[in-house]
Amino acid sequence: MQKQERKLTHKEQERKKRLEQISQKMSADGYRKRDLTVGVIFANVVGPLMMLPFCVIVGVIYLCTKFSGDLLSFRIGWSFFPLLVVLIVLHEAIHGLTWGIFAKGHLRSISFGVIWSALTPYCTCGEPLKRWQYVLGGSMPTFILGFGMAAVSVALQSDLLFLLSEAMIVAGCGDFLIVWKLLTYNASGKDVMFYDHPYECGTVVFEREK
Repeated sequence: MQKQERKLTHKEQERKKRLEQISQKMSADGYRKRDLTVGVIFANVVGPLMMLPFCVIVGVIYLCTKFSGDLLSFRIGWSFFPLLVVLIVLHEAIHGLTWGIFAKGHLRSISFGVIWSALTPYCTCGEPLKRWQYVLGGSMPTFILGFGMAAVSVALQSDLLFLLSEAMIVAGCGDFLIVWKLLTYNASGKDVMFYDHPYECGTVVFEREK
């Protein structure tokens, strides 16, 4: 039985048309197109396993440097979830701000949304980017809100910041899967650009020989 495709939202349909226009232009310029995506369910299942070693390392460092006090308190439990929601929004904003620096249209080329069927928020860039630009924008939220906040939690001995940093490391699992695919992608062309897929988790690759 053929897998039923997810019904696209109005914004996703607009981005799909935009991709078709860009694909025609890139094809006319001698680029070949290829999808480089991962399934949302796969990202949500395999991704956390990929981030588990980082979480363990951060946890060991924090516990080994912790002076005293319980790891979790009722007060932290109440404040954790509202702050987590704020950080998830900030996570996507950091994607947008970073990619917006490199995009010709800057923040006008950035859009946000949620895949409600998978409860997955997203940020997407409407312009092709170079590999290092896409990788930097894709990994920046996890470096800042995950590993960066983990370092701050060690310095301040903050259980709350530690738990939030662990959550944000896990939240970056889908990003790191895509970054890993980009870094391991063996391009056959010398001129390669990466474009956010309009409705899947991943990118579209345009490449050509110079």
